[in-house]
Amino acid sequence: MAVQFLPIIKAVAPYIAQVATAAIPAFTSKPEAAKTEQVVAKQIQELQEAATQNAESIHILAEKLQQAIQSIESAGQDAQRQIAAYKVIITGSLGLSAVSLAICIYILIS
Repeated sequence: MAVQFLPIIKAVAPYIAQVATAAIPAFTSKPEAAKTEQVVAKQIQELQEAATQNAESIHILAEKLQQAIQSIESAGQDAQRQIAAYKVIITGSLGLSAVSLAICIYILIS
């Protein structure tokens, strides 16, 4: 008969720890509950410190991101100025090329 209980014990064994952890707090005494409250208070304090640190980190990250965006915008404006200068240079060189071509054609014809 002991052999028949072995599969049942194997099936129930993993759940015994879960049941025990759920039932044990109900049977604890009041002094231990005070210790638990201290632990909970400490955990709350640690969570508040972590939240404060996260908020500071997010603030620093936002500042860095704002600086990066400003740098990108200034680089874009510099690129637009260079493009405008290149357009003026290209237009001037195209006009000069047209004038020199016209002179060459005039010299060849005459």
